[in-house]
Amino acid sequence: MNLPAGAPKLEEILIDIEKMPWREKSLKGISEKMLWRNEETGASIAMIRFAKGSGIPAPHYHMSNQFMICLSGKYEYTSTGVVLTAGSFYCNPKGNVHGPALAHEDTVVIEVYDGPHYPERPSWYTDDEDAR
Repeated sequence: MNLPAGAPKLEEILIDIEKMPWREKSLKGISEKMLWRNEETGASIAMIRFAKGSGIPAPHYHMSNQFMICLSGKYEYTSTGVVLTAGSFYCNPKGNVHGPALAHEDTVVIEVYDGPHYPERPSWYTDDEDAR
């Protein structure tokens, strides 16, 4: 295929996510499978798993737009009452304060950021990798 001059190189990626291990984050009850990350822009796509009773403990904002698709479970942004359930799509624009959040059931989401996640590592994480 001939790409236009200056177009980025296209590379296909295929991952068997069932064979990929979960990486535990430093906040108890949260783990991830990082599916893709652009190191230059900070954009990423990950599967995030929240154990029942876990979640993000404080209001916060992101440096880029956040998109989530809930695959299973029930996850609530408790300050607004927004609840994600299987099949829900959630969009949180950059700079918008949201949270805290709580998983009422074991929950798995696909989370997409179109740039870097946080302006600085949130206090609830002790590992810089968890905030990327």
